Amino acid sequence: MRVAVTVWEDRISPVFDASRRLLIAEMKHGRVTHRSNLIFDPGHPASLANTLDQLGVPVLICGAISQVPANTITAEGISLIPFVTGEVNRVLRAYARGQSLA
Repeated sequence: MRVAVTVWEDRISPVFDASRRLLIAEMKHGRVTHRSNLIFDPGHPASLANTLDQLGVPVLICGAISQVPANTITAEGISLIPFVTGEVNRVLRAYARGQSLA
């Protein structure tokens, strides 16, 4: 499974609308097996959702997100997990293991 995470340095970007970088993580058997980075424009959430769909990434984890981009992303079939905070590696480990992201 793949998941995308908005990133600011080594943390989940606090605000989706100001983020410019995604980390795409591949997960197998409860751990992260591969990572890649993608630059994106948060002002075009439909384009982001389309890109995630093409890459086979069904889930986006992010910090705070405005209603319009959130609705646009979910309308394109991407599962959105908003208002997550913290260090990216911790969040990815927890997600890969099915643990709470709070």
